[in-house]
Amino acid sequence: MTLVAESKTIGVAIARDWREVYAFMEHPLSFAQWASGLGKPLRGQGVEWIFESADGRPVTVHFTPRNPYGVLDHRVITEQGEEIAIPMRVIPNGSGAEVLLTLFRTAGMSDAQFAADAQWVERDLAELKRFLEKR
Repeated sequence: MTLVAESKTIGVAIARDWREVYAFMEHPLSFAQWASGLGKPLRGQGVEWIFESADGRPVTVHFTPRNPYGVLDHRVITEQGEEIAIPMRVIPNGSGAEVLLTLFRTAGMSDAQFAADAQWVERDLAELKRFLEKR
């Protein structure tokens, strides 16, 4: 039997051309300017980076290489070796952009934790919107 995780896709419309949004977001260092859940970048190059998570622990993040499709998928690997897939896209929305992130419920995550993670993503995407629309 195949197990399917509960998921929630969260999006935000940004009044900037989707290619400009992607060009900003495709570099891992840009995440430090808006993604509080990922934490601060410590070191890295190419598609593999080490970040300090919100709780101060190092996490390894593998990013999708630059591509023409707006794909920003990444995998977070915790100190314990747990791998968390985070599909993310920047797509055209009229003359602007839509940023979509799919949040998967991990094993053992309570309803309250899943809801709190979703709210965290919503806050981070709102910060991304504010940051990019004021530039």
